[in-house]
Amino acid sequence: MANIRVCVAGATGWAGSALSKGIFLAPDLELVAAVSRSQAGKVLGDVLQLPAISTPVFGGISEAFQTHPDVFVEYTRPDSAKAHILSALRGGAHVVVGTSGLGDADYQEIDDVAKEVRRGVLAVGNFALTAVLLQKFAEIAAKYIPHWEIIDYAHAEKKDAPSGTARQLASRLSQVRESQLDVPLAEMQGPQESRGIRFLGSQVHSVRLPGYVISVDVIFGMPDQKLILRHESGTSAEPYVDGALLAIRKVHSLIGVRRGLDSVMEF
Repeated sequence: MANIRVCVAGATGWAGSALSKGIFLAPDLELVAAVSRSQAGKVLGDVLQLPAISTPVFGGISEAFQTHPDVFVEYTRPDSAKAHILSALRGGAHVVVGTSGLGDADYQEIDDVAKEVRRGVLAVGNFALTAVLLQKFAEIAAKYIPHWEIIDYAHAEKKDAPSGTARQLASRLSQVRESQLDVPLAEMQGPQESRGIRFLGSQVHSVRLPGYVISVDVIFGMPDQKLILRHESGTSAEPYVDGALLAIRKVHSLIGVRRGLDSVMEF
């Protein structure tokens, strides 16, 4: 069986560079193109200080797709992600999305195009396996505990809020039920903002401070007891590599958008 040909947009960034190394080392994958405006025209190995990687770096999607990738990995910014994804689908590739900040309306448009061209899109808010398991466990807990809130932590420079991890978590919990508020927001005393935002049926609080990378808590409360589920990442991008490689290997089996890495995992 031929290797899966992969193009990574954002290949020189914090997470994309770690993933690029992982793809290069994987025996069944081939890193055929990288996209980075700031490093266009260079060889990826020179940028990452790994001379063995001879992958060319392109400034845009159209140029990169001259290498005919099977899978396109989107790891850039929310303001360019949707355009990249749609271009990749129309270029004939399946797509793995690691960029956060896209909403339900964005994914509906992407789903329509993906089904039209019969390609798969696997959107993963967080590739870390501990984050994936948190979301799965939270869905189970929400079936039994009606009260919960989500706290989303990230570094001070992160512009999108809530994070993709928190958005995906709230979206998945909404498929179970909405969280119960004993005091409706309209009846509370004081600024409603102090209770966070009501996002897809969950109260979500976004903390942006130095010292965090990406972390999320979902706290479930019952009389005289509570359950706290937490995913906490460190400063390395390594936790995201294994999950992203799994997504690259699985996305070809899909048509349309699938959200969540666990949707292609076995439990």
